[in-house]
Amino acid sequence: MIMQPDFITKTIIKKAMKEVESQKNLPALSKMRFESYKEGLCAQILHIGPYSNEKQTVSILHDFIAKEGYEFNGEKHGEWHHEIYLSDVRRSKPENLKTIIRQPIK
Repeated sequence: MIMQPDFITKTIIKKAMKEVESQKNLPALSKMRFESYKEGLCAQILHIGPYSNEKQTVSILHDFIAKEGYEFNGEKHGEWHHEIYLSDVRRSKPENLKTIIRQPIK
């Protein structure tokens, strides 16, 4: 999930995808989608480091949720969350990657 500025539209995305498709062979390109996402009340945390080390950050987030008297919204064990990638994995060292981890709560 990559947040886009308000001026980006579906038309712009479709045009960009067509241009990329004509120049490169990217099998997963057709799986990309552009949509708004409203999950309601959430707790979030900034993870800095490689994606493989996110488990500890997610645990901190889950502990915070429990401590503050909230519970997970929409799933049994809090396994579902989503991530917003702030860094370009091609340009950042793994230890510098920044990811917002968001967990829906109630």
